Amino acid sequence: MYKRDTKRWLKHADFIIIDFICLQLSMVVAYFIRFGFGNPYADDVYRNVDIVAELISLFVIIYFETMQGILKRGKYQEFVKTLHQVVLVSLLNIGYLYIIHRADVYSRTVMIWSIVLYFTFDYSFRLVWKNWLHKKGCGTHTRSLLLVTVSDRAEQCVATFEANNYEKFHVAGLVILDDDKVKTSVHGIPVVASGKTLIEYVRGAWVDEVLVDVPDDMEGIDVIKDELYTMGIVVHRRLINVVSASKKRQFVENVGGFTVLTTSINCASPLELLCKRLLDILGGLVGTVLTGVLCLVMVPVIKTQSPGPVFFTQERVGKNGKRFQIYKFRTMYMDAEERKKELMAQNRVKDGMMFKIDFDPRIIGNKVLPDGTQKSGFMDLARRLSLDEFPQFLNVLKGDMSLVGTRPPTVDEYEKYQLHHHARLATKPGITGMWQVSGRSNITDFEEVVRLDTKYIQEWTYGLDIRILLRTVAVVLKREGSM
Repeated sequence: MYKRDTKRWLKHADFIIIDFICLQLSMVVAYFIRFGFGNPYADDVYRNVDIVAELISLFVIIYFETMQGILKRGKYQEFVKTLHQVVLVSLLNIGYLYIIHRADVYSRTVMIWSIVLYFTFDYSFRLVWKNWLHKKGCGTHTRSLLLVTVSDRAEQCVATFEANNYEKFHVAGLVILDDDKVKTSVHGIPVVASGKTLIEYVRGAWVDEVLVDVPDDMEGIDVIKDELYTMGIVVHRRLINVVSASKKRQFVENVGGFTVLTTSINCASPLELLCKRLLDILGGLVGTVLTGVLCLVMVPVIKTQSPGPVFFTQERVGKNGKRFQIYKFRTMYMDAEERKKELMAQNRVKDGMMFKIDFDPRIIGNKVLPDGTQKSGFMDLARRLSLDEFPQFLNVLKGDMSLVGTRPPTVDEYEKYQLHHHARLATKPGITGMWQVSGRSNITDFEEVVRLDTKYIQEWTYGLDIRILLRTVAVVLKREGSM
């Protein structure tokens, strides 16, 4: 799922908050300088001016777009823009005092010091915050992007993108469609595929988004775009003369210095994704506490019945192919992975795209008696109640997973995926999801899993996550299958 860019002023909410804090701090310190330590908000005039000044600052930011391009500006440009912001806010604030006939009451010393301190604080904090963001961006990339172009545009495409990579994408590589014998890199960006190997590369790599810069009349590019869309990959097509595609979420924006037409399976605003993340953090904290409580029961059982580690970790494939380690309580014997091959003939899921059997002897406490009777242990009950999944709340807190999403496949399952199966990885994996609460947790048709997961991504809303979480509780309490 694609995080769509928000309005130009709103996307810099962090700098707006910094501006508000600096403005308020400057007015308080100026009051202390003039009157000594006291409460500036106890005086109606000073309190009202402080409140109005914040509203004026927001008006200036929106109307005059003083935050536009803030991450691209150098120190001198930032100096000028900050001065512009301070002068406008100060003049409007003084105008307000004259309109309400309080200019003679409000201390001129406080006003002058407020202006000086406002500029000093705001300019300093902007530089510090931008420096921190740039350092963070250089070390941590949350979105992986693949550049797709042709040989005669490769140099310019990479140079333009690198000069405008303010989103701090991790550049997965460069694909040159029309030449199988090109150089190994362009401006330090490795050439990872050609037109013939593009799809195969994306299938095995972590790629969130693809930026396409090719001639409008190039043959086969629409087929490639459709295949990427089928996989759930966000596609940005450099906008020159592009024909709209029906039934796809499309919109025009700027990416890496290019005006592009973005195509995605679905998109969400930063506010929607913030709400989803806050819900994840809240649920993750509660779940982590419950995990600690469950340890009092699970740890003794695991240690006494199957000596070894309490927690089971496994590499899983997350959003758009990004790998991560998933955590669970270990509910199986230590040789479970080796014995899995012996049990593949009993797998109820077609083509081995997932692994489900009716009775799993690998689970701690499960055994087949001499008379053929199957006996289940405590860990089998724990799996049916999804108690083994609770450590995954740590994955949620880390940001690898969400409370609601699509279940992350194992690496061997992922390697069997066809193109349309990749669509279920277009969003962050979750502890629970749509197909788990649709009465099909014991599903045997993987295509149905893909259909329900894709439907979840296409129809996602914050309210849908809430409904799925509530239904998940009901499903677990009714013991209608493991999550």
